[in-house]
Amino acid sequence: MGVFTNHLIHETSPYLLQHAYNPVNWYPWNEEALKKAEKENKPILVSIGYAACHWCHVMERESFEDESVAAIMNEHFINIKIDREERPDLDHIYMNAVQTMTGSGGWPLNVFLTPSRKPFYGGTYFPPSPVSNRPSWQQVLQGVVNAFRDKRGEIESQAENLTGHLLQSNTFGITKPSGIENTTTGQFNTIFEHIMQSADTKDGGFGRAPKFPQTFTIQFLLRHFFYTQNEKALHQALLSLDKMIYGGIYDQLGGGFARYATDSKWLVPHFEKMLYDNALLVIVLSEAYQLTKNQLYADTIGHTMDFIERELMSEEGGFFSALDADSEGVEGKYYVWNKKEIESVLQEDAAVFCKYYGISEEGNWEHRNILSVLQPLDEFAAQHKLDKATIAATLHYCRTRLLEVRQKRVPPLLDDKILLSWNALMNMACSKAYAALGEERYKQSAQKNMAFLLRKFRDGHTGSWLHAYKNGVSRHPAFLDDYAFLVQALICLQEITGNRDYLLTSKQLMELIIDNFSEAETGFFFYTHRNQQDVILRIKEVYDGATPAGNSIMAWNLHYLSLVFDNAAWRARALAMCTSLNGVIVKYPTSFGMWAAITYDIFYGLNEIAVVGNRYKDVASDIAAHYLPNKVIQSAPGNDADFPLLTGRHVKDKTYIYLCRNYSCLQPVEKVADVIQLIEQERKR
Repeated sequence: MGVFTNHLIHETSPYLLQHAYNPVNWYPWNEEALKKAEKENKPILVSIGYAACHWCHVMERESFEDESVAAIMNEHFINIKIDREERPDLDHIYMNAVQTMTGSGGWPLNVFLTPSRKPFYGGTYFPPSPVSNRPSWQQVLQGVVNAFRDKRGEIESQAENLTGHLLQSNTFGITKPSGIENTTTGQFNTIFEHIMQSADTKDGGFGRAPKFPQTFTIQFLLRHFFYTQNEKALHQALLSLDKMIYGGIYDQLGGGFARYATDSKWLVPHFEKMLYDNALLVIVLSEAYQLTKNQLYADTIGHTMDFIERELMSEEGGFFSALDADSEGVEGKYYVWNKKEIESVLQEDAAVFCKYYGISEEGNWEHRNILSVLQPLDEFAAQHKLDKATIAATLHYCRTRLLEVRQKRVPPLLDDKILLSWNALMNMACSKAYAALGEERYKQSAQKNMAFLLRKFRDGHTGSWLHAYKNGVSRHPAFLDDYAFLVQALICLQEITGNRDYLLTSKQLMELIIDNFSEAETGFFFYTHRNQQDVILRIKEVYDGATPAGNSIMAWNLHYLSLVFDNAAWRARALAMCTSLNGVIVKYPTSFGMWAAITYDIFYGLNEIAVVGNRYKDVASDIAAHYLPNKVIQSAPGNDADFPLLTGRHVKDKTYIYLCRNYSCLQPVEKVADVIQLIEQERKR
């Protein structure tokens, strides 16, 4: 084949490095590649994926490593590889384009652009040969080459129309703010009813396979129970968590959750483990434990946090991004077992272990076994007339032994880049886990991680923030999610430490976000910084997807900090954001789950709790152990004039708890039980 140069070898992304030895003339997304497309008047082929993506690996092996295919790509296209986790801004734009063109999306994402970067055709995985009405990759390439040569005018027109549509759809669901006074309890009941229409009341979760955790929907149901005592809401939330914990989506040996289940019973996972999924699940499990004190949730939090610290934490205190679905080129190979393997390791304990975890000779997935719990331990022990404590100890020993054996296998690839947004989510998970369980090392992990984030992701010369870090280098301008999640993480960390500096930093970040990401017309926030020039449009993300929308978290941040710093404009902006989406929140709550939960908290108002005195840290920790979704909590040894809630609080030799709402405070109390009772009385009014 002809001469080619693969430009990915100097990148740091594990995904891009996976493609660095393809015979394709790959570029990263940069000015050199974009200018080359304009100069040579060639279409741009953008291929987007991520390191833990199974079908990305498949398409690479089938097509991008094929020299005859690469020759077509190199002759006719400027080929650009993008790690969607490094450049979520580009992924969002071009994913929206492909979904608009085809009605579906996913990864790998392959999209063709004009030399001016506007999309005109695309799709996801394409096979090496035509299959089931899906054209081969070579057919797609040749079709685009012919169309670009013979129908250039039509392509340019289509690209312009599609880009205009993307710009127009940027305002979907946003209407004129209605004011929180027009929100009613009936709307929250309607949201609940709409959620239950898609709820799987037998196996938990929402919708049909494939099933994703949908943690925001579960969080809303917990809130709905808290505010209304609707037992159906609590039951569906806990059923969903229980079924995931017992299922194969949860790593029964090593802890942690896979990205989603391919079946309705949560048995067969897509085996990749993402940092953000585990962070969000720890957060909602912490809330469920606060509400129920169910030991199952405490155990799962602990087991998952062990996994995070063991396999996804760097020496510097950052959290890595993901573990691949594949090992040795086979999906799930690292995690599955045959019965003989288990029997050889566990000997006389194998029989009871296999019964409990559903292990059989024929297997439950591709002639192998995915471990899942068939019935809760209480029921299992009773059915088999076994002592619960004894069987629990035996199972623990068996899991430990099998984990030791598994760790000698070839492990899945680790995606060791560190992302600001996902680290902020995990930081909040550490804070939430500490609040729920009081485990000191979770707080220490959060503090160490936050120090790392504040040190490594900020450019000391320009003051700007960056998105990704690896091998001592931070790169790519930070996006709205990075800032929004970091502000929320700082708030949560302040709640469990009483460190005022975290709040002052969050205020500085809020001012920076407002100055550089705001859309004046709507009060929402763009995904990219106003100085970023390499995108064809500035999108606004409002859907809560795999992670919460940056805008929904910004609404929460604005509302919380408006009370901390007595900033009426921030409070009004948070209200306007929520109420302007009210129609779609009610109609499509599983796509706006975080918005629904935040609107609930705003509707009922925040309990402003100040803890002041010599035992302020211990008392604040005791309060944090309770499920109080609508609270602001600040604690200090004494008066602090920088914060209205702490101003004028002079206490000697005691610790007082002040409960305030709407700038009016009740008489202080000394016992945590008393302030919880006061909050409960307020809730019932």
